[in-house]
Amino acid sequence: MFNTVTSLDDRVSEILAGDPATPEDALAVLLTPDQDVLALTASVARLRRRYFGDTVKVNYLVNLKSGLCPEDCHYCSQALGSQADILKYKWLRTDEAIDQATAGVRGGASRVCLVSSGRGPTNRDVDRVSAMVSALKDSHPQVEVCACLGLLQDGQAEKLRAAGVDAYNHNINTAESHHDSIVTTHTYADRVDTIGKATEAGLSPCSGLIAGLGETDEQLVEALFALRELDSASIPVNFLMPFDGTPLEGTWELTPLRCLRILAMARMVCPDKEIRIAGGRELHLRSLQGQALHLANSIFLGDYLTSEGQAATDDLALIEDNGFAVLGAEATPERDAGRDPSIRRRGAGTGLRPNA
Repeated sequence: MFNTVTSLDDRVSEILAGDPATPEDALAVLLTPDQDVLALTASVARLRRRYFGDTVKVNYLVNLKSGLCPEDCHYCSQALGSQADILKYKWLRTDEAIDQATAGVRGGASRVCLVSSGRGPTNRDVDRVSAMVSALKDSHPQVEVCACLGLLQDGQAEKLRAAGVDAYNHNINTAESHHDSIVTTHTYADRVDTIGKATEAGLSPCSGLIAGLGETDEQLVEALFALRELDSASIPVNFLMPFDGTPLEGTWELTPLRCLRILAMARMVCPDKEIRIAGGRELHLRSLQGQALHLANSIFLGDYLTSEGQAATDDLALIEDNGFAVLGAEATPERDAGRDPSIRRRGAGTGLRPNA
C-alpha cells in the first residue's frame, strides 16, 4: 500500500504527467485502509477532474428482451437455470423501445443502451435492432446509441454501425484466470473476440467488469489491465447484485468503502476513460454514492435490466448536490431546494413506537 497520502499524491502527479499506473499501484489502492479511503478519493479525483471536469455522463438502459437466456452465467438473473423472479418477455416492438428510450433522453440521458438477453443475435435480430436505432436517431439525432446483444458473428458489427449504432457493450466481467468459475457456456476468448469485432467495425468499445464474484484483489487488477489493453473507451463497473434463485445468491463481499477503492483503482489504471458506476450502485455504495462521483464520471439513470434503481430524480439530484453537471445539458433544471420538514408524530409524547 502507499505509505502516506503524500506518496499517493506524488504517484497521481506522475500519472497525470504520463507515467501509467502499474499493477503494483492498482493493488496498493485496493489495500488502502478504511480510514484512508476518503483521502484516496480526494487524490485520485484529480485524474477524474483533469479528463472530465465536473461533468457526469448519464446513460439509460432499455431491456429489449428479458430473461430466457441459454448461457449459464452464475451472477445473472436472466441466465439458464436462474429461478430469480424477474420480468421475462420477448422482443419489444420498435415503438415500445422508442417510447422507453425517449423517457431516458427526456430525463437527461445522452446515451441510450439497447440490451437483449441471449448468447448472441441472429441476423434477423440485428435487422430488428437496426430498425429501432434508425427510428431512435430520427426522433433524437443527438443521442448516442450503444448496443449490447451478446456475442457477435462476422459482419454483424458492421451492420449495426451502418444503422447508426455508436458503441457496443460486451463486458469481460472478470479476470481471465477467474472466468471459468462464473460461466461454462462460453469462454473469455469469446468475449474478447466480440470486443475486437466491434472495434474493427468502428464501434466504440464498451467493456467492464463485475466486482464481488469471489475474485481476489489480484484478479480485479488483472481484469482492469485487460480492459486497458483492450482500449475500452467506456468501462462499466458493476457490483454484484446477488439475486435469490441464482448460484451466487447470498454472496455479499462488498462494502461501500471497498467499492470506492475499486473505482479509484479503475480511475488510476484508465485515467482518461469513461468510468461508469453501473449495476449495484445504490445497493453497495449506499450513502457514499456522492463520493463515488469524484472517481467515476458516468452513471445509469433510473432502473437496470432486471432490478429497480433509485428514482431518476434522485439520480439527477445526486449529481447536482455533489457539484457536478449532466454532460450535454444546456442548463441545470430548476428544482425545489428541498421539501418541508416532516413533523414528528411518533416516539416521546405519543403512543407510537420511536424511530429506533
